[in-house]
Amino acid sequence: MSEFRVNSITNQDGSAGPQVCGVSTFSGKSGVQIPSGSSDFRRQDGGGRSMGLIAGAQNSTAQMNKVEIPTTGDATDFGDLTQGREMGAGFGSATRGVFMGGRLAPGTGQTTIDYVTLSSLGGANDFGEFSDGARHFMEGLSNQTRGMSMAGYSPTTSGRMNNISFVTIATTGNSSDFGDTTVPASQGACCSSPTRGLCSLGSAPSIASEVNLIDFITIATTGDAKNFGDVTVARRTHTGTSSNIRGIFAGAEAPMTNTIDFVTIATLGNASNFGDLTVARGEFCSCSNNIRGVFAGGNSPGSTRVNTIDFITISTTGDATNFGDLTYTSSGMMGTGANHGGLAQ
Repeated sequence: MSEFRVNSITNQDGSAGPQVCGVSTFSGKSGVQIPSGSSDFRRQDGGGRSMGLIAGAQNSTAQMNKVEIPTTGDATDFGDLTQGREMGAGFGSATRGVFMGGRLAPGTGQTTIDYVTLSSLGGANDFGEFSDGARHFMEGLSNQTRGMSMAGYSPTTSGRMNNISFVTIATTGNSSDFGDTTVPASQGACCSSPTRGLCSLGSAPSIASEVNLIDFITIATTGDAKNFGDVTVARRTHTGTSSNIRGIFAGAEAPMTNTIDFVTIATLGNASNFGDLTVARGEFCSCSNNIRGVFAGGNSPGSTRVNTIDFITISTTGDATNFGDLTYTSSGMMGTGANHGGLAQ
């Protein structure tokens, strides 16, 4: 019997599929046999689709933590951003994590874009700059090719923005204009499939302090966002994550909630209830590996910062389960998972 090793599988849309660790056997009559045991989309080097990355936080924190999403346990140190920051946008591909903008302190803003190579522990590298000026309180999403930030707050004009900016993740350089959200907004949450990006807009004072609006874009095609539907509760400072099929919006500080919503990304419509976080909180971040969504850090009731990490199985509704702890206690983090990105402040 012949033997070969499976290194990777590519989905029909060209995006990276599940990775299978181990030896597979082949017979002309029986076909391929995959080794027993869970693959959980893990890579043998501990990087790639098994990894989630949490970066930055309040008080000009530059620290980055990593988690192995298919397991449970405490986060470990990855390295540092080029500059400490909070409230920026995070997203990534199977090989890179990218962090855009943010702020050092209230009243300030950053134009900096950093990137890391997920398979290599260490500090971040310079990617480029925001082409449309400093901003924070924006949201990030990506597929394997493009990453983008949606909306945000400008410290220059002291107002919400409707800008959507994008970069090509595999290269370096300044961001380019993609289009506009349906209304100027900030402090929202994003998620994505390989083709579509969604943004729960958060705070849009032109309508109300908190809104329940969800926008969507087609990632490969520049242009303005369109209305997708509504989340179950108008909120801001929540976070978003996803599989290729289902989008998740979780938590919030205004109003303080532990509610988790879900949508089917390919189908326009309102969100439904998924379950509850282990701790109600906002200003936190999330990441996924297409099977699990992981939530980290944040502000809990009484403005108490936490180092809590909890997780859900995205395909199955229900309450979140404890995962472990971050190495630091704070809020305002940025997150990304190596599956197809996601994550907001």
